[in-house]
Amino acid sequence: MANLVLSECGIRPLPRIYATPRSTPLSTNKPTSFKFRQSPSSPRFRLNSRNWALNVTTPLTVDSSSSPPIEEEPKTQRFDPGAPPPFNLADIRAAIPKHCWVKNPWKSMSYVVRDVAIVFALAAGAAYLNNWLVWPLYWIAQGTMFWALFVLGHDCGHGSFSNDPRLNSVVGHLLHSSILVPYHGWRISHRTHHQNHGHVENDESWHPMSEKIYKSLDKPTRFFRFTLPLVMLAYPFYLWARSPGKKGSHYHPDSDLFLPKERNDVLTSTACWTAMAVLLVCLNFVMGPMQMLKLYVIPYWTEAAKPVLGKYYREPDKSGPLPLHLLGILAKSIKEDHFVSDEGDVVYYEADPNLYGEIKVTAE
Repeated sequence: MANLVLSECGIRPLPRIYATPRSTPLSTNKPTSFKFRQSPSSPRFRLNSRNWALNVTTPLTVDSSSSPPIEEEPKTQRFDPGAPPPFNLADIRAAIPKHCWVKNPWKSMSYVVRDVAIVFALAAGAAYLNNWLVWPLYWIAQGTMFWALFVLGHDCGHGSFSNDPRLNSVVGHLLHSSILVPYHGWRISHRTHHQNHGHVENDESWHPMSEKIYKSLDKPTRFFRFTLPLVMLAYPFYLWARSPGKKGSHYHPDSDLFLPKERNDVLTSTACWTAMAVLLVCLNFVMGPMQMLKLYVIPYWTEAAKPVLGKYYREPDKSGPLPLHLLGILAKSIKEDHFVSDEGDVVYYEADPNLYGEIKVTAE
C-alpha cells in the first residue's frame, strides 16, 4: 500500500539497507541540514550542477488507524416473486395525486359523446363509399371503437365514471348492450376476477386451466379452444357459458356468479341485451345480411378478439401502430400453453403433444 501511495507521488521508499526512519521528534538544538550524496556518475560534487541526489527516507508501512474503514458493498438479494411486496394498498392510494380521485361526470360524458359520434361517422362513411379497399380499414377502426365503448362501460362498472350509481348504470347499459355485453352480469363477474386475480381455482377469467379440467374436455372442445382463428371468438362463448370447469352464465340470474340480491340487476342487463339483439335482427331485414355483416358483425368480431390478445393491445410502446407481433405470440401460446399440472407447488404451463394428432386421427 505504501509503495502504491509513494509511486503516485513520484517517490520510492528506500531499500532496507538504509537505517530505519526516526520515530522521535527532531531535535531543535542543532540546525537541520540536508545531506547530499554524490551521484555515482560524477567524480566531483558541485551544488550548481545537476549531478546530485537528495536522500529521502519514508516509512515502509502506512498507519491505517486514522483512515476511515472501507465499507463493503451490500450483497444484492435475489428477487423473490413469492414474497409479499414492500408496500400495501394504503401506500399505493397515498402515492396517487388527489386530483386523480376526482370524478368529473361531464368529462366522462364527453368521452361517451365523442366515441359514439366516431362510431356513427365511421359506419356512415364506410356505407357511403362501399369499397372493398375501404372495408378492411373500417373493420379495424370500428373494432377499436367498439373496444373504446367497452372500456367506458368498464369504467361505469368500476364506479370511476362518476359518483352517481344511476348514471353509471344507465350509461353502462347503453354502451355494453350496443356491443352485446350484459352490463351487470359482466360487472359482477369482473369484480370476482379482481378479488381473485391470478388464483387458479377462484379467478373468474384469464387463469390457467388445470390438468384435470383440461382432460375432462371432449376432443373437439380442446381443438377449437386452441386453434386460430376460432379461439379469438372465445369471449362471446365465455359470456354465455363461462370458462371450462365453471357453471352458469352471465345472462342467468341463478348462476353461482351472482348473489340473490343481484337478481334484478342481472335480469335488467339480460333484457337490454335481448333488446339490442332484436334491433340487430330488424336492421338485418332492413339493410340486408351482407351489409350488416360488413357494418357490425366483423367489427364486433375484431372487438371480441381484443380481450384474447390481452393487455399488450393497449401498450403503444410494445405494440407500435398495429400490434401485429401479437399474432405470433398468440399462436405460440396456443401451441404450447394448454394446462398446468395438478401436482407440485410451481405453476407453469404444459403442452399436450397429442392435441392436434387426436383430431387428425379421428378425422381419418
